[in-house]
Amino acid sequence: MTVFAGIRTLADGEALRAKGGAAIIPLQLDVTDGESIKRAIESVRHRVGETGLSGLVNNAGIAIGSPLELIPLAQLRRQLEVNVVGQIAVTQAVLPLVRRARGRIVNMGSIAGRSTIPMMGPYSASKHALEALTDALRLELYPWGIEVSIVEPGAIATPIWDKSLKTSLDVEAEIQTDGKHLYEDAAKAVREAFGQAAARAIPAEAVVQAVLHALTARRPRTRYLVGRDAKLRALMIRWLPDRIQDWILKKVLNLPR
Repeated sequence: MTVFAGIRTLADGEALRAKGGAAIIPLQLDVTDGESIKRAIESVRHRVGETGLSGLVNNAGIAIGSPLELIPLAQLRRQLEVNVVGQIAVTQAVLPLVRRARGRIVNMGSIAGRSTIPMMGPYSASKHALEALTDALRLELYPWGIEVSIVEPGAIATPIWDKSLKTSLDVEAEIQTDGKHLYEDAAKAVREAFGQAAARAIPAEAVVQAVLHALTARRPRTRYLVGRDAKLRALMIRWLPDRIQDWILKKVLNLPR
């Protein structure tokens, strides 16, 4: 496969080239910038020509954590702009090429798109939205034979853990209100739980295999749960009442009463 890989910096592109060789074609891409998307897709169109594009993997994402009562609205908009609006902006730009090749679309969701935890409402909201958008796209693109899947990982060993912690601390510092102290204990408990989750995170290869199956299988799944923790949470959501799930989360996260 030839992979057009969205990157934010030239250094990232060089690192990818060093690992993947000529099969990797880095593209500078900011999914929140229409002109950036246009330039990147023009480059893809120039290279693939009439053949089209066999698959689109919407993998851009950030994680912003904050109590919903306190989150600056600009940060909430940023969360949704990257994780939701940006995915559709790229999909719209790429679809003519995907339709030409009768290709596939794979969206990178999260088990947080099915079940949220306190302090991570903004991130979970973006992934819940991606679930709905995936379902809609799957039905809307059916007439052209374009399969649409979503991958729902649990804890995966990637840099998003450190980035998310830094972003959340930056957002916390940005909050100027007397109410901040109300959530200090809960925020500390959730950060500790995140540290434990990061320590047991599984390699990204598991997600890679799910994406590969979604792109190449004769009949791809509509949803791919990845990781034992994701599968356990999915079972909880399916079989346990909301109040029982709340009780379990409060115990597991050691939330203040």
